[in-house]
Amino acid sequence: MRGKRGVGHAKTMPGAVLPFMRMVERHELGPSDLVFPTIQRELFNTILGELDLKRDREGNPRTTYSLRHTYICMRLMEGADIYQIAKNCRTSVEMIEKYYASHIKNMLDAGAINVRRPKRGR
Repeated sequence: MRGKRGVGHAKTMPGAVLPFMRMVERHELGPSDLVFPTIQRELFNTILGELDLKRDREGNPRTTYSLRHTYICMRLMEGADIYQIAKNCRTSVEMIEKYYASHIKNMLDAGAINVRRPKRGR
């Protein structure tokens, strides 16, 4: 992926792989093609509008970038290592704690999140 800090790798959720592969095949996407071009953003906005989800509970508009917030929160609630999430999302632990995890802090088990798992042997 390409972002404001250059090019980097990102790991996705396992459930997103098959839909992604179908989308690549269906639209004959190349390595540098956008997965969500303008028409997909419009479709995303239409779906949000029909479900009355265009704005979050604070009144902020939801965008495709909102999915990043959802991903981070879901991974935290699953007990993922916050350091690995920060590395994967190319952000800091402090940013995750301040902006992403603040409204789910009562749902998180800090003991489970901040555990370093042993590396697998090769």
